[in-house]
Parts: sequence; structure tokens; C-alpha cells
Amino acid sequence: MGRKSREKKERWQGQRPIPRMPDLSKLDIEETAAIVERTKASSLSADDHAKLVAVVDNLRATKTTLDVLKAEFDANTASLERLRHQLFGSKSEKTSRFFGESADSRKAKDDPEGKKKKPGHGRNAASAFTGAEKVKVPHPSLNRGDHCPGCADGHVYPLPEPAVLVRITGMAPLGATIYERDRLRCNLCGEVFTALSPEGVGESKYDESATAMVGVLKYGTGMPFNRIEKLQQGMGIPMPAATQWELVQKGAKLLESVHEELIREAAQGEVVHNDDTTMKVLELSKEQRAAAAADEQTDARTGIFTSGIVSTHEERKIALFFTGGKHAGENLSEVLKRRSSDLPVPIQMSDALAANTAGDFRTILANCIAHARRRFVEVVENFPDECRHVLETLREVYKYDAHARQEGMTAQERLLFHQAQSRPLMSDLEMWMRAQMDEHRVEPNSGLGEAMGYMLKHWSKLTLFLREPGAPLDNNLVERSLKKAILHRKNALFYKTLNGARVGDIFMSLIHTAELGGIQPFDYLVEVLRHHEEAEESPRHWMPWNYRAMLKAPTAGPDPPPD
Repeated sequence: MGRKSREKKERWQGQRPIPRMPDLSKLDIEETAAIVERTKASSLSADDHAKLVAVVDNLRATKTTLDVLKAEFDANTASLERLRHQLFGSKSEKTSRFFGESADSRKAKDDPEGKKKKPGHGRNAASAFTGAEKVKVPHPSLNRGDHCPGCADGHVYPLPEPAVLVRITGMAPLGATIYERDRLRCNLCGEVFTALSPEGVGESKYDESATAMVGVLKYGTGMPFNRIEKLQQGMGIPMPAATQWELVQKGAKLLESVHEELIREAAQGEVVHNDDTTMKVLELSKEQRAAAAADEQTDARTGIFTSGIVSTHEERKIALFFTGGKHAGENLSEVLKRRSSDLPVPIQMSDALAANTAGDFRTILANCIAHARRRFVEVVENFPDECRHVLETLREVYKYDAHARQEGMTAQERLLFHQAQSRPLMSDLEMWMRAQMDEHRVEPNSGLGEAMGYMLKHWSKLTLFLREPGAPLDNNLVERSLKKAILHRKNALFYKTLNGARVGDIFMSLIHTAELGGIQPFDYLVEVLRHHEEAEESPRHWMPWNYRAMLKAPTAGPDPPPD
């Protein structure tokens, strides 16, 4: 272990909570010092002796506790590293963070032509502001064909591209307009005549765009209702938290048919990713908990989870969220019940937890390489040489996978490419790890031994990408999607009821599916809410990837019932 690593470990240990020590508060230091002074002149009294014995016992107990803690630190470095990662996070798990950059990376960095613009500059071109209002500004004194004021001989003509100025202004997320309609009353009969509302302005106080905005703020960016309320109050447009809840609750009912169609579309996917994160629901009776679990095996379960499922279907990604007593595998089972019977068995990507495969369904199971790789990252300081070999091998495999994406390879082309490039690397890695274990070069119960044992145990599922077209390398897609639920949990802390969780699941599913497809979720929600009657009759035409076509096309009629 290098100097920096030792210092880093010492700093980390210094930040750890100190365990409970014996209580020394009842021992007066001055009194103890006086006892010691009295021992010079005479022998100790029984009372003084008892107090000194108490001091010694406390010091001995303190030393014993510190010795035990030190032994635990030395023996469980891997678990401490994992705890540190969970508490404080990690800047990066890239191989270059531990072993420096590879020769190819250094060469690309030194190549002037290969340099890329440094990220984080924060500048966007005018074309990025797709939601901005465009205002044409004519020249105040010149028109097409006028004499040039500079040379007086030439004529001016318009350039194909105008000079662009982007002006960004601040405004409240939820705006309001007060329409003061004239009222006139007959002085004879007393009848009152009120001006009609402007065209396009409904009689309802809250426009569909208000519901969509609250939904995006709450379930898309994780802003709690009370935080939105404070923001709106400061902008002079009050929006109470209770009103916000009423809006999204009503909106979720209007979006249910589209959400159900989204689940049906996800069931037809070629690859499905799934995983869980914990969630908290405050008001959950025994009956509700049993209904959330729904069978004998799970109705005694006390945990509540949000399951994330991401399905890739026809090059589209569909994200679904389910909150309740069921695990990810059980929720995936419910989704796959809607799968067409003439489709082949899908590929399922998850980590190796049994909760992700619990349920009655058939899939071709693949396991996440990133989860296996992380076990080596956690012990890299203790076993640098062995971990370097594993991490650098996996780095090359990921580079080949990135190259396949950049080249736009089909699933079959990608499979053949990995078989030619990645299979030799993975075969050598498997043989090397088995030799390490069989020849007892690695202690099986050490952090490195456990990492190798995990990877070898699940080797077939970890390398499915070498046998099945379209099999992914990792489960990062659903891990990133679950950040929606984690962000909500971090800011709002909980759902109050299962009904509130259901509303959140509907909005999160539609919002994140739109984001995965490069669609503006706010615009999508506004249009579906405004056309909720058409969407209820024909939900398959109001998916994030085709709703714009419906806005331009005539009514298509109701969808036929599903098979």
C-alpha cells in the first residue's frame, strides 16, 4: 500500500464514528489527582482505592475496545471500502483512476486532432433551445435590393442565416393570467351581460399544462410539493401543496390508459432490464400490504420497494416503475403476462440477486458485469496487481462494445465482433482466475477470493453477450432509471399512501420513457392530457414516439382489443 493510500485510509478511519466507550463522566479528574497525591503520605483508604480501580478498569476497557476496532479495520478493509463508497460516494470507478491511463488513451490525448472539447463549459448553441419563442427582427432601414450604404454602388440581399441572439429570462414554473371580463347590466330589467372568455381559454382554473408542470417538477426532477409551493409563493403565484396533489391525482387517472398501453408495449421487448430500490410508504395497513404482496410467499414481507423495468423494443426504450411489496422479478412477471405468445423468449439483464428472478416467467438470463467488476474495485488497494489484470481486461471488452455502438452494428454483427475480439480476452481471464483459485494463490475468504468466486460462479450469465445477439454487458440502463425513484426518496422521503405511489409510478414511467426517446416530457404530457379522450380510445397512437403524428392526423378510431 502506497503512502497516499495509507494516508487516505488513516483519514477515513479518523472520520469513522467512535464506538460507545465506558462512561468516564462520573470520575472527577481533580479528585483522582488528589487521590494520587495522598498516596505519597499514607496508604489508600478503601474509598480512594475503589475510585482508582474504577479509573484503571475504564482505561483497560477503552484499550480493549480500540484493539478490537483496529483488528476489524485490518481484517475488513473491503467492507469498509464499500461502506465509504455508500456514505460518501466515489468520483469514478474507471480503471485509469487506479492505474493511470492506458497507452492508447495517452496517445489520443497527445494527438492534437483527436482532442475533444472539454465538457462542462455550459454553452449551448441556439439550436439547443427548442422550446424558445422565435421573434423575427427586420432591419430598420434596409430591404432587399436597396443600395449599399457602405459603397453606394452595390445592392444588399438577405443572407440565408440570420444573426442570432439568445436572451434568457426568469419566470415562475407555473404562471397565471387574470382575465377581467367586462360585465354590463340593464338598468331596466337588471339582466347582466358578461364578456366571453378569449378563444382557447377554458373555464377551468387550471390548464393541462399546470398539471404537466407539477408532474415533471415532482416526479421528473424530485421537487417535493411543499418546495414547489414555496417557490410559487415567492413568485407571487401561489400554488398550495394540496392543490398540486389534486392536479396530479386527477391527471394520473387521465393517463392510465396510455400507461397501460406502455406496459403492453414493454412486454414485447427483446431485452428487459430490472432491479429494485427501497421505498417508504407511510400509511400502509396490513390489508394494503397483503394486497401489495398478493400471494402467500410475500404477504408477510415487511419491505416496500420501487421496481424499475426498462424494455428495449424496436430500438425504443420503455421505462416502467412499480411501487409496493413485490420485488422486481415479481413485477416483471406481471408485465410479461401481456407478451404476445408468438414472440421468442426475451433476454433479461439483472444482477445476481434472487429478487430479480422471482416470479413465474421465462427469460434468457444475463448478469451484470459492472456488479462483478465493482467487487474488484473495492479491493484494488489490497490486491493491486491481480485487480489491475481483471479491470484492464474488462476495459478492453467495454471499448469493443463502445466501438460496436459507434459503428451502428446490428445485434448479429455485434455478436460476431465480440466473439472475434472479446471472447479470447474473457477466456484468458476465466482460465487465469480458475488457476488462481485452484492453485491456492488466492485465499478464498479474502476480498479478492470472494470477487473471483462471484465472477466464476456466474460466468455463464456474465458472458451471455458472447452467445446471444443483443445481450447487454451490464444493467446500467435500469440503474440510471432508478435514480428517478431515488431522487424522489431523497427529497420527499416517502409516499403517504399506495395511491400516491401509484400516481408517482404513472408519471415517472411516462416522463422517463419520453426522456429515453429524446422527447420533451412536458410537451408530451400536455398533449396527452389535452387529448385524453382520444388517448383513452386509441392509446397506442399516443405513445411518446408517435403522439406528434396524431396531432397532425385525423382521428384513427379506437384501438382493437389486445390479444
